[in-house]
Amino acid sequence: MNNVLFSSMTRIADLQQQPLRWGPLGREQWAAGDYVVGRVLPRNYSAVPLELADGRRCAPMAGDLVVGAFGRRAATLEATGTFEEIGADRRMVCLTGGGTMGALTSQAPFTPSLLPLEYLGHVRRDDGWARMRDYVPEPPASTLEIPVVLLVGTSMSAGKTYSGRVAVRQLGALGHTVVAAKLTGAGRWRDTLSFHDAGADATFDFVDAGMPTTVVPAEEYRPAMKGLLARMGATDATVAVVEAGASPLEPYNGGTLVEMLGDRVVYTILAASDPYAVVGILHAWGKTVDLVTGPSANTEAAVALVRELSGLPALDLLDVGAHGELRERLEAAAGRP
Repeated sequence: MNNVLFSSMTRIADLQQQPLRWGPLGREQWAAGDYVVGRVLPRNYSAVPLELADGRRCAPMAGDLVVGAFGRRAATLEATGTFEEIGADRRMVCLTGGGTMGALTSQAPFTPSLLPLEYLGHVRRDDGWARMRDYVPEPPASTLEIPVVLLVGTSMSAGKTYSGRVAVRQLGALGHTVVAAKLTGAGRWRDTLSFHDAGADATFDFVDAGMPTTVVPAEEYRPAMKGLLARMGATDATVAVVEAGASPLEPYNGGTLVEMLGDRVVYTILAASDPYAVVGILHAWGKTVDLVTGPSANTEAAVALVRELSGLPALDLLDVGAHGELRERLEAAAGRP
């Protein structure tokens, strides 16, 4: 009997509480967020670990069945792909460790190999097919009215999540009740869990809105995110820390999110890969930020160059000695509860 692994894409659903059934579905009905079953193919290399529905990571073996969701990925530094490119051979991969599935279309040469799969079918329910959006609760009659500290980046892997963790910790030290969320990007639960570990009182991500990644049309992203922002607004939080994965210029709807948050954003932290990337994002995005972090602030020379090129302050948040200054800046922007 095949071993069945439920990826973290399934954590919002009840698929583990009922017998797993699947079957073929016509391609014209395929969509991002469909729950699907893939069989792990033999390989002679190690692949990116699979993140399970409880947050644990594992190394699937050939023949294991993985339950994940169709989606798209457009990572600038790692891999791109989409379920729409799955061919007649039904070959696909886990585009993310969280279980987003699709055909690989390109991959950077030095990134880890992705888990190879064979598409077996769509997950069946008694009333039809299982899709992520079917498990999203009706949003409350609330709006997000609290101050927002926004994390954006010049690219993926620029230090946004780490900077967000430090911001969560410092806002908590000011007495705030913090709701933290990653609202664009490609689904991996570990980033959101790390906000909880840093002290956030409530956490969310776009998977809670029924999306495996946010590479979707803006007209699809907006209503899903409106409902999730309402759920964030229904918490007891006094401040929100919101990460926009990747950069606001990539096809993850980061720019759409910033537009939706509007003037609730009281402080913007830019995690940048290098000082020149700071200038590039400011020029291309056309918006200013309040603080630069990430590798662009790792040395005195980098901090000086950021200030010379952009006029912006930068803090090396890997240095705990800088956390007090961040706390002061956040207090000036968001106040105390």
